[in-house]
Amino acid sequence: MAPLFYILIALPCTVGAMALAILHIYKHLLNYTEPIFQRYIVRIIFMVPVYALMSFLSLVLNKSSIYFNSFREVYEAWVIYNFLSLCLAWVGGPGAVVISLSGKVLKPKWSLMTCCLPPTPLDGRFIRRCKQGGLQFVILKPILVIVTFILYAKGKYEDGNFSPMQSYLYLTIIYTISYSVALYALVLFYVACKDLLQPFNPVPKFIIIKSVVFLTYWQGVLVFLAAKSGLIRDTKEAAEVQNFIICVEMLIAAVGHLYAFPYKEYAGANIGGDSSFTASLAHALKLNDFYHDTVHQFAPTYHDYVLYNHNEGEDGARKYRARTFVPTGPEMDTVRRNKHMFANKADDIQLSSSNPQNSSEAVKLEAPNSSLLRGDASNSGSAVYDLSLIDIDISNYPTKVPAAIEPGKR
Repeated sequence: MAPLFYILIALPCTVGAMALAILHIYKHLLNYTEPIFQRYIVRIIFMVPVYALMSFLSLVLNKSSIYFNSFREVYEAWVIYNFLSLCLAWVGGPGAVVISLSGKVLKPKWSLMTCCLPPTPLDGRFIRRCKQGGLQFVILKPILVIVTFILYAKGKYEDGNFSPMQSYLYLTIIYTISYSVALYALVLFYVACKDLLQPFNPVPKFIIIKSVVFLTYWQGVLVFLAAKSGLIRDTKEAAEVQNFIICVEMLIAAVGHLYAFPYKEYAGANIGGDSSFTASLAHALKLNDFYHDTVHQFAPTYHDYVLYNHNEGEDGARKYRARTFVPTGPEMDTVRRNKHMFANKADDIQLSSSNPQNSSEAVKLEAPNSSLLRGDASNSGSAVYDLSLIDIDISNYPTKVPAAIEPGKR
């Protein structure tokens, strides 16, 4: 057990932080009018009780601190992913971001460590890389925790031991790289979508997330380095100092969340429909969005974008196929050069098997106000478009469509 002085101060801070955070979550769930946004907000606020409780238990039960700290670090990765998803939901989803940022680039800046790189197009590839940057940390962190437990059981892991013969050094390097990539992806997304995020006042939210997640991590690294250099007696005392500081910081973070994510913004909005407290809690705790997002972001057919609306019912989110509106990779280059999209297969839709001439006719689809999709009228008769992009049942329509204006009539 840690010194009594630490316990006496950490206990009221932990209880106060947990009480404020749980009350804050309760208010959000009672005013759960925008489930798409508040699902992520509830998950983010929940990091305060997780951080505070796990740190306090580490103070009281020193010998089991590795398990408590590991759970805290896994939730740390979860917070980064949910904040990135929240920002993406605020601006209308990935498809809306690509259309809004069409033709724009991220200019090289030394502050973003892109000064030696060419301008980065803000297209579907950019959004995908940002989401992948956050997701890889969420996926990798549990794997590192499992590896840590195995090495700890074999006596090859000790917190704060930077000896090359111990695994702590190598796991810390891997964790730092993955962690930095996740935060870097979050920063790039924020810089690119700063104007789109402005109505949602993202600055205090971004500051509180960065402060809790970023500072607590590097604070722990510095504390263990202090133990290594002799400023702190040993790694055990360093771990106690780190956990004590986090307990105090979580009380401050709980107050900061009240101002960064106020529930009053959603009180009485009546946008998401009426739902009970338990239903709202179940929606916030479901992980189906993370599963589908992971499969989607790392799937080879990423250009088959799925956009979600803000009215999620019992059957889940309604899905809209928008492959045409989110070209990525070579498709984006083709769009910029040719200003129109060609279908991959000419035989996706056959209007009539008895009349071969009908099957060779093409229908040109134009997206209003989209400079990426403006086709050339001179090629409209020769370009074949993939109608599988639109989920419309045409089985009941006649194979021959009469002319809009018959010859000789007005």
